[in-house]
Amino acid sequence: MNSLVSTSHLQLAAFALGTVGWILCTISMGLVEWRVWHVNNTTVISSGIAWVGIWKVCFITYLHVSPGYKEQFCHKFSGYESSIPHEIYAAQGLLLIAMFLGLLGVTATIFALRKIYMGIIHKTLITRFFLVAGFFYILAGLCVLIPVSWNFYSVTHNQSIAFPPAYYMPSSPAAQEAGAAIPIGIVAVILLLLSGTFSLSYRFSVTANTTTKS
Repeated sequence: MNSLVSTSHLQLAAFALGTVGWILCTISMGLVEWRVWHVNNTTVISSGIAWVGIWKVCFITYLHVSPGYKEQFCHKFSGYESSIPHEIYAAQGLLLIAMFLGLLGVTATIFALRKIYMGIIHKTLITRFFLVAGFFYILAGLCVLIPVSWNFYSVTHNQSIAFPPAYYMPSSPAAQEAGAAIPIGIVAVILLLLSGTFSLSYRFSVTANTTTKS
């Protein structure tokens, strides 16, 4: 048991990193601040700033509100709309997949660590759990990386979106910048990929430890 515990320190770190990465992935998916649009016309968008997420767009408006008050107006993307860019719909699907894969990775890691620290010696099964967890973490990281990089590319190139009239949004901003969801997603990618690497390294740690003893 002691030998198994001594070779599982990286995997314990993988569990911590994977859990935090999975949480950040979930937070990034729920945030509306993927793209921050700055607009010149403040008739409807009173603050001059609108947030474009992967599920909805939001902005602050003073219309239809009592004087001195403001409200946040949000319009959710309903089904598939041809005017909404592909990277937004890709982000929806890939981040849902990443959240599911990350959860599977965390679960597999918990099972493996539980067997090690409870003294259940079954090296082959434990190694398989860590290998599965590692693959899940890496796949989850890649599923986050694709939409984050794609949307960041769109922001840096100031790409426009032809929103339908119901959104009360201009077709293009005066300027735009990356919102909080993108850097959070980048951190999630780094943590998930590190977690996957650490999990996969368990097999080599056990092999090295066995070779040294023999």
